Amino acid sequence: MKLIIQIPCFNEEAQLPLTLSRLPRQVPGFGTVEWLVIDDGSSDETVEVARRLGVDHLVRLTNNKGLAAAFQAGIDTALKLGADVIVNTDADNQYYGPDVPKLVAPILEGRADMVVGDREVGGIEHFSPLKKTLQRLGSWVVRQASSTDVPDTTSGFRAYNREAAIQMMVVSKFTYTLETIIQAGKLLVAVEHVPIRTNPKTRESRLFPSMGAYVRRNAVSIFRVYAQYEPLRVFWTLALVIGLASIAVWIRFAVAYAEGNGRGHVQSLILGAVLFIAAIVLWALGVIGDLLAAQRVMTQRTFERVRRIELQLGVEPSHYEPGQPEAGGVAAPARPRIAPGTAPGTPARAGEDSEREAGSEVVRL
Repeated sequence: MKLIIQIPCFNEEAQLPLTLSRLPRQVPGFGTVEWLVIDDGSSDETVEVARRLGVDHLVRLTNNKGLAAAFQAGIDTALKLGADVIVNTDADNQYYGPDVPKLVAPILEGRADMVVGDREVGGIEHFSPLKKTLQRLGSWVVRQASSTDVPDTTSGFRAYNREAAIQMMVVSKFTYTLETIIQAGKLLVAVEHVPIRTNPKTRESRLFPSMGAYVRRNAVSIFRVYAQYEPLRVFWTLALVIGLASIAVWIRFAVAYAEGNGRGHVQSLILGAVLFIAAIVLWALGVIGDLLAAQRVMTQRTFERVRRIELQLGVEPSHYEPGQPEAGGVAAPARPRIAPGTAPGTPARAGEDSEREAGSEVVRL
């Protein structure tokens, strides 16, 4: 079995050496452990540092596309390189690299398709009381939206088996952490969590300029993803609330009218009408959203099948470069690794198990 540890990077030449020094090269249950660095348009020497430190694979995005896009590019490349399990970690050495075996254990035991590392934020010293409270609140909201029990939903230290990775489709431009958990819950992917350790803070986060921006962006991401999967519940709930408000305003007008003071409360009649129209519009949006959600399910299934076909045909990963140049100092062209005895175009596997795996992929198509 092959484990690929992917590390999205943006200008991480200073932090990457320490991060890589803590990552394992051998993990029980895996015959091969490889490192994949996704360079998200860095302007420093991140790529040169990665090569010098022996990274096996590189994905070089032409410009800075954001963490979510880098994560998705890494997942796609790792699958095409034949990964059976993919671990994602941050380049700033936030997560304790030797905990990788603990993270992948539930997958190896067959109990989970996706595992999220729980940082147990209550014990992280450099998190302020406000940040800890917001982390708990945000994780509670995501648990309700995703029907999972993950206590640390913003943790980027997580593992996916091949099947879960094939189904992941990130559309957010900000972060993948919340979206993939909600998506996993709706796709009935088995999600587990394990406690993991963290390292001392090395730098400020680059994802958000302030706590307010972090809360705002995450709130929008949660609403957007949940509304994609549960549009009727979201919009009909809002329609019900606003509809009840319009009825309450009308009742106020009716009481005033019965008391002979209706002329002085005409504004209540107008406000009630406006609220009622808004409720009808929200109800209609729920219906339209439900129809779009059905289309999204079909799009998701199409995406999954296309990805399986690409893996079966051996389509090369985009923006891929080998981590180490071949003889002569020139980087070899991108190509997926082919196992001995396997037909060209089949993802790298080992022995007869790989052939049975490839055959099962065709059956699922």
